[in-house]
Amino acid sequence: MKKNKENNTEKIMELLGKDEALLFFDQPKISRERLHIPGPNTINEVFGMSDRNVPVLINLSRIYNHGRLGGTGYLSVLPVDQGIEHTAGSSFAPNPDYFDPENIIKLAMEGGCNAVVTTFGGFALHARRYAHQIPFIVKLNHNELLTHPNKYDQVMFGTVKEAWNLGAAAVGATIYFGSKESNRQLTEVAEAFEAAHELGMATVLWCYLRNGDFKTKEQDYHTAADLTGQANHLGVTIKADIIKQKLPTCNGGFRDLKFGKTHPDMYKKMVSDNPIDLCRYQVANCYMGKIGLINSGGASSGSSDFAEAAKTAVINKRAGGCGLISGRKAFQRPMGEGIELLHLIQDVYLNDAITVA
Repeated sequence: MKKNKENNTEKIMELLGKDEALLFFDQPKISRERLHIPGPNTINEVFGMSDRNVPVLINLSRIYNHGRLGGTGYLSVLPVDQGIEHTAGSSFAPNPDYFDPENIIKLAMEGGCNAVVTTFGGFALHARRYAHQIPFIVKLNHNELLTHPNKYDQVMFGTVKEAWNLGAAAVGATIYFGSKESNRQLTEVAEAFEAAHELGMATVLWCYLRNGDFKTKEQDYHTAADLTGQANHLGVTIKADIIKQKLPTCNGGFRDLKFGKTHPDMYKKMVSDNPIDLCRYQVANCYMGKIGLINSGGASSGSSDFAEAAKTAVINKRAGGCGLISGRKAFQRPMGEGIELLHLIQDVYLNDAITVA
């Protein structure tokens, strides 16, 4: 971290509290020189030599150049698909205004986001008014969670062509890597992403893990750096342009659960137990950062949300990630507070004093 204090550095340090040391970590196992660092020329440097067609480049530019972080190479995205994923009642009870999807779009716009993610139904009612004002990312699939007993599967709720008709800049999808249904989801999403690219839309993949055996009495490995990192690597393989992943909280999933292929250097030379190093391993699996990693903001915890958001943004930025995709912490509170939280996240990425480790 540079010594100069500007752009709300003192406020961010205050929010970090005992985690202030994250700002000064300077011994990453994978050096920053190996990474592609997010910046104003990201699209030219990464996608300019790719197979992405001109309309895809235009839509990527729309996303990367919109909002308060426009032109920086960093992203702040508002995702609201929890009405399906977690039931609408539980998601919107803290602020019933968001049963109306127009308020989701308004929050993203007022919050200075690069893009807004929500469902086919939410966008369909408001496309003509807002599609030209903020980039839409249409979520293609969901886990509906109304089946009893619940099953952890992602099913398509619409088509890529429908998303294109809504004026979407990108489509998003989830794969539950590790689940019984993951092979089908992988095939479906790969085909959908190819169709989206053909129509000129960018692609965003939620690379989540779902397997009961990944959680033991001692540890939940659904957020292990090695497992989530491999999920990211599978995601970039099917040509996701942006990867969404949960922030890692541990490591050693392959090793401790005794499956998959490992190498001793995975745990000795590539990763330490520092949160920035754990996240950097996720970045490394996104083709050394050429495909941007956005970490999720997680559930709302109430009064600690601002501190948690600042910490997550600092870890992601210092690890070499390209931003945050934060929903519940923003929309499960009054709109003014949600805007303030989104601006706080963006201030971390706008702050030149907070550098890549």
